[in-house]
Amino acid sequence: MVLYLKERREVALHVACGDIVDVAIDGNNFIINLSDGMMINLLQEGKRKLEEALRWQGLDFNLVINVKKQQLSESEEDIKKLNEVFGNVRITHSNIIWR
Repeated sequence: MVLYLKERREVALHVACGDIVDVAIDGNNFIINLSDGMMINLLQEGKRKLEEALRWQGLDFNLVINVKKQQLSESEEDIKKLNEVFGNVRITHSNIIWR
């Protein structure tokens, strides 16, 4: 896929596809799992070109871009809980500021 994109000078898609690490094949579906917002938009906009790249390789798959819900870190969970209790909380350099 990346060779096809490189040869057609689809630089942004070529670079983005080089960073994809979570894919699966389910029946006739080639599934790309993503959680990065910027990559999601880029791949959705370039979906037709990605499908062409698959067909160029002789693969007849439906391309599915699966957006995974991003897991929050422990600190992000804590901030979420603080926001629920105290309202809009912003943390800056170990200081807590309530708005």
